[in-house]
Amino acid sequence: MVVAAASARCCSVVTPILHHSRPAAASASALRLPRRITRPPLSCSTSASPLVTVASMDAPPQGYRTNVGICLANPSLTKIFSASRIDIPSAWQMPQGGIDAGEEPRAAAIRELREETGVTSAEIVAEAPNWLTYDFPPDVREKLNARWGTDWKGQAQKWFLFRFTGNDDEINLNGDGSEKPEFAEWTWMTPQEVIEKAVEFKKPVYEEALKHFAPYLQSDPASSS
Repeated sequence: MVVAAASARCCSVVTPILHHSRPAAASASALRLPRRITRPPLSCSTSASPLVTVASMDAPPQGYRTNVGICLANPSLTKIFSASRIDIPSAWQMPQGGIDAGEEPRAAAIRELREETGVTSAEIVAEAPNWLTYDFPPDVREKLNARWGTDWKGQAQKWFLFRFTGNDDEINLNGDGSEKPEFAEWTWMTPQEVIEKAVEFKKPVYEEALKHFAPYLQSDPASSS
């Protein structure tokens, strides 16, 4: 099922569990968090393409934009939210976004989820222990740095697995109205479909993030019947 932006607007009033302001402490405390589970660090890997590399690090390295990645799973933890970009319709991705100065990664993930999808009914299930770092291909680096006025080599991402606890009509690609919409349509995908539909330079990071979250996700009975 693919839902277009126009039909994805909220149809009912949902009591938000996240604040609309950005202070880290307020946002983090507004989301119910289960007991944190510690996992071994992810191993380093390198894509076959010389233009794309991904590494797992304890701290974000110099020269990389700090960022959060959001893996939003449906209530049964069988499918993952993925959306097509407005500017590049063929590019499907999971929500992500930069971390503000002084903001904690968890608070940034909660904020970005709300800003990009309108979702407030969610709980954090897991957090990738390390930063997943990838380089921008040269053309992407030139385009993004011209837009941002920076010279980042790529992005260092902290990934979080969220479990959606609301109904699909809560998902609103206009977000909370605080930022310009980024997505045109969305759907629930299997982890493999998410990887397959991602742009090439993000696939290694998606593979590493989903490898970590695999123990928390459930197989979809419909796909095995």
